[in-house]
Amino acid sequence: MEVAVAAAPVLRMERIVKRFGALVANDDVSLQLAPGEVLGLLGENGAGKSTLMSILFGHYVADAGRIEVFGRELPAGQPRAALAAGIGMVHQHFTLADNLTVLENVVLGTEPLWQPFSRRDAARARLLEVGQRFGLAAAPDALVAGLSVGERQRVEILKALYRGARILILDEPTAVLTPQESEALFRTLGDMVAQGLSIVFISHKLAEVLRVAQRVVVLRGGRVVAEAPARDTDAATLARWMVGQDVALPEGRASTVAERPVVCELQHVHAGTGRDRLDGVSLQLRGGEITAIAGVSGNGQLALAQLLCGMLPARAGRVQLPPSGIARVPEDRHGTGVVGDLPVWENAVSERLRTRAFRRGPFVRRHAARAHAQAIATAFDVRGAGLDAPARALSGGNMQKLILGRALLAPDGSAPRLIVAHQPTWGLDVGAVAYVQQQLLAARDAGAAVLLVSDDLDEVMALGERIAVMHGGHLTDARPAREWTRESIGLAMAGGAP
Repeated sequence: MEVAVAAAPVLRMERIVKRFGALVANDDVSLQLAPGEVLGLLGENGAGKSTLMSILFGHYVADAGRIEVFGRELPAGQPRAALAAGIGMVHQHFTLADNLTVLENVVLGTEPLWQPFSRRDAARARLLEVGQRFGLAAAPDALVAGLSVGERQRVEILKALYRGARILILDEPTAVLTPQESEALFRTLGDMVAQGLSIVFISHKLAEVLRVAQRVVVLRGGRVVAEAPARDTDAATLARWMVGQDVALPEGRASTVAERPVVCELQHVHAGTGRDRLDGVSLQLRGGEITAIAGVSGNGQLALAQLLCGMLPARAGRVQLPPSGIARVPEDRHGTGVVGDLPVWENAVSERLRTRAFRRGPFVRRHAARAHAQAIATAFDVRGAGLDAPARALSGGNMQKLILGRALLAPDGSAPRLIVAHQPTWGLDVGAVAYVQQQLLAARDAGAAVLLVSDDLDEVMALGERIAVMHGGHLTDARPAREWTRESIGLAMAGGAP
């Protein structure tokens, strides 16, 4: 279906085609953006969203098609031209220098290197004016290192507006925000739209897209498969358009803690250093139960996951772990989950290479390793690359399936006793999210104790039978999910009393 844009568009992308070898990333894609409009751009991982935005911002050159911004054709492959035309982009991963002030980060790159002096006073005045105009208050002299995640995102948006952005692309803007910070962002977007800015809002959180967008465009397989006013659709319909079939997200269950055996226990544990540390953390994990940890990234979650997986020692306190059967799903699937240049089959057995199943003396039992890798690929539906292809050739969802299979499927068929799942659905589309969550629920039902560490509050509340919140290295008590609300979790994530 197609929806006409009422006013003359500020952005027009017409029949964009982009190929990478045999892969067609964008296949005859057209979209428009009206003045003062929020357009929700949706699609599975690999649907072509990032490629399309990279073409708009000049990082890629399309093989066919044209782009108009405010009625003028945009030169291809020139990021500077995109900036000059009024296009700004706020990435999910912030690009701020911690050792610089807010003002220094905002003006960085806006002044010529050969300019003999910095127009600091004029820049400060402009920054304050832009912040006041759009309701984005920021202290110009504050060090970025001391800012909260929500404040850092505010600075990223200010950077784009300071440079004169009239079209703003937001990529997963609420991925690392507390509920209160997300609400503040939505109010800011309302102010920006009221003043004529146009926004492309990219997110996997369908409820948020429906809340902030006037119109949605859905990509699948590199093509536009649906376009509709947001008021005329719902989350289930959007998910079906994205995936091509109905998607049912799994649900957790009420906790009956007393009935389950303790598999893992921490008592007043101190570990790690710096921001990502543990300060006197106590926690019990029970078999057949999912315990979810909420919190903004960088508050100790990584230290907790590494401690439980034997990668970080405790400086003080008591740690009781099962002697075997600990499975891990690491936070960064690209950086630590797989070795991208190694083939899929080697990655599938990489964490078990020292076991007898895959070694005979100093030699790898290649046939057995490949057979097990094929068993993982079949059982966990890993598609898109053969066993001998490099792991980096897999999409995000299929890479996560490979990591899950490696963690959950042992060569001898034994089930894990403890699963540490750190951001297991981060950056995945709704279909891949449903699959990963179903696997974690199945492992729980088989008796495993599951620790779910997630920035996604919807995921925490949907799957966690007990929930604890981490802030500044401290962990609240893990309480039954029914005793928490979104508001109380958000308050605890910001360091307040839950």
